[in-house]
Amino acid sequence: MAETPSPEAPAGPSRRGLFWPGGLSARLLILTSLFVLFGGALIVPPTLAAFEEQWLLDRVRAAELASLAAEVAPDMVVSEQLSSELLEVAGVEWVAIQSDGVRRLVLRGSNLSRTPYLVDLRDQAVASWLAAPFQTLFGGEGRMVRVVAEPRFRDAEFIEIVAPDAELRQDLTAYLWRLIAVTAFVSAMAGGLVYLSLNLFLVRPMQRITRSLELFRVDPDDPRARVQPSGRRDEIGRAETELVRMQADLRAALNSRARLAALGEAVAKINHDLRNMLTSAQIASERLAASADPDVGRALPRLERALDRAIKLASHVLAYGKTQEAPPEARPVPLAEAAEIAAEEARLVPEGVRLDLQVDDRAQILADPDQLHRILVNLMRNAREAMEARGRGVVRLSLTTEPGLSIITLADDGPGIPAKVQERLFQPFAGSGRAEGTGLGLAIARELAQGHGGDLVLAESGETGARFELRLPGVASPAPGKAKPRGRRKTTGQEAGETPAS
Repeated sequence: MAETPSPEAPAGPSRRGLFWPGGLSARLLILTSLFVLFGGALIVPPTLAAFEEQWLLDRVRAAELASLAAEVAPDMVVSEQLSSELLEVAGVEWVAIQSDGVRRLVLRGSNLSRTPYLVDLRDQAVASWLAAPFQTLFGGEGRMVRVVAEPRFRDAEFIEIVAPDAELRQDLTAYLWRLIAVTAFVSAMAGGLVYLSLNLFLVRPMQRITRSLELFRVDPDDPRARVQPSGRRDEIGRAETELVRMQADLRAALNSRARLAALGEAVAKINHDLRNMLTSAQIASERLAASADPDVGRALPRLERALDRAIKLASHVLAYGKTQEAPPEARPVPLAEAAEIAAEEARLVPEGVRLDLQVDDRAQILADPDQLHRILVNLMRNAREAMEARGRGVVRLSLTTEPGLSIITLADDGPGIPAKVQERLFQPFAGSGRAEGTGLGLAIARELAQGHGGDLVLAESGETGARFELRLPGVASPAPGKAKPRGRRKTTGQEAGETPAS
């Protein structure tokens, strides 16, 4: 039974691979050689045609000079011996001149055994000009050529000669072999230079990129898998730069995945014990309810709410790296009350970083109360931690509506978010701008917002602070009752503690 090739090993050569090389370098060499040879082959026909045309012109000029001897002979008649010598020197058999419409045979050799083929050098089409040398080479033995051309040394309409093409074919064949040799040499040199240039500027960089991809697939942490950008500004340089960025993003994603897996495993192990501890704390809080101490009575609702949320989180194992969030149960939620409770848990106080609530008491939004609370706490806690170094600051919360959309805006007057952090702001374990931060708060908040069908975005960040927008679908009707505009109310710890539990 044949073995199935493993994914790690490259597949064996196919039938096509036997006839066509798989490497880019080998293919480039073959294609370059073929193209250069093809270019050289295109030069052969016009070069041969030019050689034949010049050869025939030389014979015409020699015959024209020989014909002048007949003009100076007594009675313009030359002897047969002189005529034969002149024709032999000129390399032709017949010479005729046409002047004033009269064609006259000037020099005559032996009778022709076969009809010669015609080459008119006065007006020759390109196709026939290119085909002429091949007709000479492959037309057969013992042929004669009749050439008509314009005279140079005498006043006539044209000069006509008849000559055997054997010598022309012999010279043409020798010239063809020299031309093939020169063309092959030039093609080899040009092809070699082109191949070396393309191999240096294209193939070698692509081989480095391919090698890096192969090593990165096997081991992303292998130092050999890192490509050093060459600084080129063409497509190769851009590919190198994008590969470096892609590898960095993938390494970060793999590290985050490993941390999430470890976090999920740890949460799974401690979840059972954590629920038992929270249950014990809940029992203790029920006993505190019997206390007559007014301070205990004011603090007890907050303790109960915190324990309820903690027990729910533990019972459902809502750890970011282990399970998915439960589907939200959206219902109208008073935004002002939810914001004050979240501000209390995020430790916003008038003496330090405080909340400036700019919403009406009756304003409501459609959201899951627990998940909205987690979103607001994460945003407010991040804002407080960004501003608490200087001791004071303001977090402003406002609500605007659009058709089918509620937008909660949280803006602070802190130092803003660095540009390098903004690129990975919502990535788990990568979006924190503080050394002690985990980078999970904003990632969790955005996941909860998207679970509602909305989103959490960074709308603006600069030296004057950061502004986040929580966009949730739907617009809830105001709660019944008399409107109480809050203006710029500042929450305090006492006021937040006196807010009744929702």
